[in-house]
Amino acid sequence: MSTASKDLIPQNERVLQVLTCIARHGEALSARELVEQTGLPLSTLYRQLAPLKKWGLVQEHAQTGLYEPGPLAVQLARGFDQHSWLMNAARDELAELVQKSGESVGLLAYVNGQVVCLDMQESQQALRCSFAKGRASSSVRGASAKALLAYLPPALQDDLLAQNFLENSPLSSPSLQDLQTQLNRIREQRYATSENEVDLGIWGVSAPVFSGRGKLEATLSLMAPAQRIQERKQEFINMTLAAADRLSRKLQHP
Repeated sequence: MSTASKDLIPQNERVLQVLTCIARHGEALSARELVEQTGLPLSTLYRQLAPLKKWGLVQEHAQTGLYEPGPLAVQLARGFDQHSWLMNAARDELAELVQKSGESVGLLAYVNGQVVCLDMQESQQALRCSFAKGRASSSVRGASAKALLAYLPPALQDDLLAQNFLENSPLSSPSLQDLQTQLNRIREQRYATSENEVDLGIWGVSAPVFSGRGKLEATLSLMAPAQRIQERKQEFINMTLAAADRLSRKLQHP
């Protein structure tokens, strides 16, 4: 999180900032690391941690003193998995797309500056990629990120692109104009593709999913080793688009 982003967080939301930081990191954090990532003074950090520990959303490891998600986080995750209308509507579409394509399929959403994998159904074939259920990734790089980014509000889109250019070397990134051109094309064709952007040797296609009044909810993404599917790319694009459209209709007319 950039310094500017930290400064914009209201005082009454700092406890959520700390919780989000712990949830995103993927492994236990020390108080010093939390201070570095949140920009909060140590005394303020401890004040925010106290209610999170009390309610079981965060726990402090008895031996190391590191902070990690608490037992209530398990209940929250299970409740989302079992009862979320998006997850329930998407489950069959993911399974059908995996069965038809023979490749891995994920459901991803934009959440507060990152793209989070909500569900991932693996194929029977070998695939090494960075996406796994619950894992967060870049909001700018890869087909899934760009399929979401293309439909975010323009002001938020501009902020995310600007932050990406602050955090990454221009030599290793496409220009801002190139990215804007890509996003325009994604909106025209209603899908994004990428190859080697997130994982070496992996090709992906991603199509956005909308609920009522055109609200962006998630993106449906198919991922496969590039060498294995060279002759089937258009077929997989069509499959993914059709599955995303069916899911959108389910969300719009439950």
